[in-house]
Amino acid sequence: MSVSGVLSFTQQGWEQVLAKVKRAVVYLDSACAESLHWGCGSTRLLEAVGGPDCHLREFEPDAVGGGAKQPKAVFVLSCLLKGRTVEILRDIICRSHFQYCVVVTAVSHAVHLTANHVPAAAAAEMEGQQPVFEQLEEKLCEWMGNMNYTAEVFHVPLLLAPVASHFALTPAFASLFPLLPQDVHLLNSARPDKRKLGSLGDVDASALTPELLLQIRCLVSGLSSLCEHLGVREECFAVGSLSRVIAADLANYAPAKNRKKTAAGRASVVFMDRTLDLTGAVGHHGDNLVEKIISALPQLPGHTNDVMVNMIELTALQTEKENCNVVAPGCLAQSNDTTAKALWEALLNTKHKEAVMEVRRHLVEAASRENLPIKMSMGRVTPGQLMSYIQLFKNNLKALMNHCGLLQLGLATAQTLKHPQTAKWDNFLAFERLLLQSIGESAMSVVLNQLLPMIKPVTQRTNEDYSPEELLILLIYIYSVTGELTVDKDLGEAEEKVKKALAEVFCEESELSPLLQKITDWDSSINLTFHKSKNSVDKLFTSLRDIAGARSLMKQFKSVYVPGNHTHQASYKPLLKQVVEEIFHPERPDSIDIEHMSSGLTDLLKTGFSMFMKVSRPHPSDYPVLILFVVGGVTVSEVKMVKDLVASLKPGTQVIVLSTRLLKPLNIPELLFATDRLHPDLGF
Repeated sequence: MSVSGVLSFTQQGWEQVLAKVKRAVVYLDSACAESLHWGCGSTRLLEAVGGPDCHLREFEPDAVGGGAKQPKAVFVLSCLLKGRTVEILRDIICRSHFQYCVVVTAVSHAVHLTANHVPAAAAAEMEGQQPVFEQLEEKLCEWMGNMNYTAEVFHVPLLLAPVASHFALTPAFASLFPLLPQDVHLLNSARPDKRKLGSLGDVDASALTPELLLQIRCLVSGLSSLCEHLGVREECFAVGSLSRVIAADLANYAPAKNRKKTAAGRASVVFMDRTLDLTGAVGHHGDNLVEKIISALPQLPGHTNDVMVNMIELTALQTEKENCNVVAPGCLAQSNDTTAKALWEALLNTKHKEAVMEVRRHLVEAASRENLPIKMSMGRVTPGQLMSYIQLFKNNLKALMNHCGLLQLGLATAQTLKHPQTAKWDNFLAFERLLLQSIGESAMSVVLNQLLPMIKPVTQRTNEDYSPEELLILLIYIYSVTGELTVDKDLGEAEEKVKKALAEVFCEESELSPLLQKITDWDSSINLTFHKSKNSVDKLFTSLRDIAGARSLMKQFKSVYVPGNHTHQASYKPLLKQVVEEIFHPERPDSIDIEHMSSGLTDLLKTGFSMFMKVSRPHPSDYPVLILFVVGGVTVSEVKMVKDLVASLKPGTQVIVLSTRLLKPLNIPELLFATDRLHPDLGF
């Protein structure tokens, strides 16, 4: 198996789509656009479309239809072809002049049968048939106004956005986030006649909402296609309650039965819940430039994993703020530029200081190749120095075209280095280290009291102070790294003081950010009374207590905190690191917390025989390929850590890291306080 399996899987899928798009109007939803963005680049799609009258459009209710000279449309969608999605399709087609419609869905026909409540036995009998897609083809012809026109509906597994050869994301599942203890109460209230769930440990597929279960099945369908592409039969393992449901669904995914019988290779697929360790997601200990770029620069519209790079410095426009939207933004994904891709891989895999020097080296080499008048300078790399190199390309169109991808990464680096958020990164890091020491020496109440003076209203805050959103990040860090709490009078009093201070700060904000609007359920601070604000903060602290108790069901992975001693300071040990070290432990112990998910009768028989004879269960280190899937997001530093760890513990093992999204600290409060965790929007 090639190490670039995730990239070839994505590109192979897009080649099937590109074969259909010639001279078509192409409609993409945001998740598929993100897969294209990282896998092939939009230029590859534009080249395949060709023709002056053809356009790329966002798939949305108000999308412009096709004109009289645009007879062909291709719709590329990440979701189920059902409900609202089909209504939008109908509306676009009815206001167009299409005679040929192609609909590509990233969700397999088997999952469409599940979504339409076709029993498993009946679905098994339909192998090779695709009635759901055939019915939609008839509808497409009906909407085009002539049953003799051409309609095609087919499945291509456009699951991944490959960030690197060993690392990919699943944009369609960016909102998928593990459950918290408070979700158990909501699940119980939805099942009044069934046995009550005692804790997250009791959650299985039957306990979940139909929407969440269907979302998981859509993900499993895509992962099964990836395993087929890699030519492997997977053994599934899980760390955490939602991961257990996903791993069990993949292990028992009926449409994959024949594939597993004939697969030549073997792989371990280990799922892990992000909620078991949020310290790594909100902490600032990752010494990685890409992590800082993602935190500092604004998000690219319609994307969850890329940022906007301001390109105005390479134009003759004045740099006043109002001109910022005149020039299309740059980005980090450079799928068609070999040199920029090489630099990108280096940025992902090196520490901050080396990465910045690598950016400088690439810019110097590019300028030298173009015979630009570059002045060499050694020593520390500054944003001003990088900008001076970048501006050499400004009035040279040929040089700009030749090195466009590299210049985008160079500008992203320069803009991040001089961004106020980067200066604050070190402040966060210093405070987090102080917290680690305090947690070992003091009670939680003392730690919270240390935070209290930092909670300041907008009228008293300077740029050095923490905003309400940043205070939430620090609170999540404190509760996640501390773990299970001993609730006493002192802790209750300390929490009440912090709650009161936060509630007052929320009320006094001149403008509520989108995150604070979500938490308080109010659009404006004008109407936000202290009582309403305090109620919101109380709920917030319920979530924080849930975070602290997230590892309470673990037997082995109970702590991410390493107390200090005479020779070492207290430190944080990532759960991902603990899991990987456990997988490749030389003595191969049977881990209690890394659960193997059996796949049907064969495993049950094995379990029965094991009572009489020694039958070893599969172990995640048994196979040459390890696929590690973090449910709820992962950071760049964590991906590098996993890659380096596997290389040192078991050289020769190929590791692929997958996750729902690339994380920056502010993502975690957004995901934690999302209201649709149990009822995801599936587009219908």
